[in-house]
This record gives sequence, structure tokens and C-alpha cells, in this order.
Amino acid sequence: MTLKEAVLKSLEDINDITNYLVVLNHIVDKNYYDFGVAKTPGSTISAVLGGFIRNGDTRVKRIKQDGGTYSYYLTKNEQNIGIEILSGDIEIEILKPTKINKSKTYDERDLHKLLSSYLKNTDTYSKTIFHEQSNGKDSNQIWTHPDMVGIKLLNLQTKVSQNFLKSINRVDTFKLSSYELKREINSDSELKKAFFQAVSNSSWANYGYLVAFEFSDSLNEEMARLSQSFGIGIIELNANPYQSKVLYPSVFRDLDFKTIDKLCKMNKEFEKFIEQTEKLMTASEKYISGAEKELNEFCDSYFANDTEVETYCKEKHIPTNEE
Repeated sequence: MTLKEAVLKSLEDINDITNYLVVLNHIVDKNYYDFGVAKTPGSTISAVLGGFIRNGDTRVKRIKQDGGTYSYYLTKNEQNIGIEILSGDIEIEILKPTKINKSKTYDERDLHKLLSSYLKNTDTYSKTIFHEQSNGKDSNQIWTHPDMVGIKLLNLQTKVSQNFLKSINRVDTFKLSSYELKREINSDSELKKAFFQAVSNSSWANYGYLVAFEFSDSLNEEMARLSQSFGIGIIELNANPYQSKVLYPSVFRDLDFKTIDKLCKMNKEFEKFIEQTEKLMTASEKYISGAEKELNEFCDSYFANDTEVETYCKEKHIPTNEE
């Protein structure tokens, strides 16, 4: 069958209101369609379901759930589902997505080493900021912390020019970046939540980025709009970190020292990162190499070669381009 036929057949089999992940699992379990090397089959199913609605295909209908997500059902099954549910007279129980034929999967934190390796390749030192180590348990602070921070030093060719710039304005000798990292972003609501979390977490930095391992292709237009409107860049992370790419660049802004001070008070790791940055910026010429080595040791580790990348992805169950 074609993918559309597999989706329709699955909706008919399920015979109830359901979501794209349940449809995907049903297709895989029943071997209705071979996804081959598709990297994000979930995004593909979500796009196919949405396509029925956008194109006015009357075979499929959908209802909006709390949080902006959608559930779908086959029109000809409407009488079996119950008109009181479809009219919103009673609360709908959203089906829980089942796992996709994978006994193990990767965690969001497993992606940090991929990002740190990509950033190191662009001469950026990066450090994970562990939220759980911050002072207090105030849930209102969850959009204050970045997942990772980075610093890129201005690489001037001569010591004279370096010292000259430092004497004028030390802030111009480095740029600080903030990164909000996600495993995957498959829907418009997921994109907006993650994006504005990145906006909130990155207000202090010169550059702010939203990073994800998987983006749905259907979100490209909205990602471009949000990035242009708010200046937050978007990076697509790859299992081969050196193939990661900036989809939309971040817009430069001045540092917000009040927020930096707040983060230093809240999180010792962030405070240490700023301390290491200050130490490197103020080091005399003969101590610069030592201060840079100390910063490198404090920051996140990164891969030394491709073999390490392949081994790590296999151990952490991170899908690669070959899978």
C-alpha cells in the first residue's frame, strides 16, 4: 500500500479517536508500510494526517485537544465513536502513544555531547547547565535556565591587536551563546513551546539558539517566521555532529548583565562558567594559554574522531543517517 492507504487502513482498524503516534505504531506492527531509512516517520505520519484536513479530503476528520494537539478519526467510523464525544459534551480520553518497535531510545541529555562537538568544531567552548543543581525548587524558574551555554573568542592574529581591543572594550573580545536543546519537534504547538522557552532562556546572551535532533519538514515556514521575528537561531543537530547545520541564524544582542547575575546566584555551574570566562579575559599574555586550557577542561567533553561518534551513538541508541 501507499502511505496514505496505510494511514486510512490503520484509522479503520483502530475505529476510534487517535493520534499520529498510535497510527504510526499500528502501521509498523501490521507491516502496512516500509518506512525504510526515514529518519522521522512520526513527523511523516503527522504530515499525512494533516494533509487530509488541509486538502479537504472528507475521509478523515480531526478534533482539537487541550494544548493545541489534534486527534483524528475515519469519517465513516463517526457513528461508532459517538456524537456526544465529537460534539465535546464529554471529556475525551487521549490515547497514550505506544513505543515504536524500539526497546531503547536516547535521552535529551545524550545529545549534549553531539552539540558540544559541533560547537567545538566552530571554536566555541560549551558547558551544560544542570537545572537540578540550581538553588530552590521554584517552578516559575524553569524557563530561566539554558540547557547549554557557549563562548567564542575573537581570534586576532597578533598580540598587539588583542591587547589593544581588550584595553578598549573587553566585551568585544568574546561572544556568549545560549542553547535550548530538544530531542524532536513534530508539531506547531511543540515548536512554539520550545521556541519561546529558548527566547526566555536566552535573553541574557549575545546569541540564542533552539536546537533539536529532529524537526518536522512541515514546520519550516513557521520556524523561519519565528526566527525572523524574535532573533533566535535554529540548529538542526545531526548524529554526525559535523553535519549539523544552522537552519536560521541568531541575531546579535548586547549582554544582559542583570540576568547573568541572577543566573550566577541560582546556579553554581553557570557562575563557574562566567568565572572561567572572566579569568581568560583578564589573563596577562603569559597566562592566556593556561587559562584557556582550564576553560577547556571545565567545559563539556567532545569527540576526538568519527569512531568515537559512531560508538557513542550506538551505545546511546541515537539513530544515525545510515539507519
